[in-house]
Amino acid sequence: MAKTTRMHSGLIGKAMLGNDAASVRARVETMEKLLERSFVIPGTRQTVGLDVILDIIPVGGSFIAAALGGYMVWEARNLKMPKSAMVRMAGNVGFDWLLGLIPVVGIIPDFFFRSNTRNLRIIRKHLDKHHPSTVTIDLK
Repeated sequence: MAKTTRMHSGLIGKAMLGNDAASVRARVETMEKLLERSFVIPGTRQTVGLDVILDIIPVGGSFIAAALGGYMVWEARNLKMPKSAMVRMAGNVGFDWLLGLIPVVGIIPDFFFRSNTRNLRIIRKHLDKHHPSTVTIDLK
């Protein structure tokens, strides 16, 4: 997986608290990593995150994961993203929530349909276009 580096410097803690586009980018990237790529399954290169772990909790886990995914939609609203993008993001979270409601089998779709990664891609596209100072470079 490619590593991401910032082109500008600054204190991480300070950046996480601001309302500017760079701070929002840092928060949503951190949230996506927590929910989708926190752990590597031993013996594989497959990553999982809190989203999959929460699916182990019947029904309630899906609601918690959806609420955490909804946070990214809320941040998109703070960035004044177009409503069409936010509807797509909400649809991703809702679809992931519905799949997670299926007992036992609901864990499997989380390996293939990563709503938070999709939502991060939508937010990055907006930020790269409208806030070019927040652009990151992927290093391989």
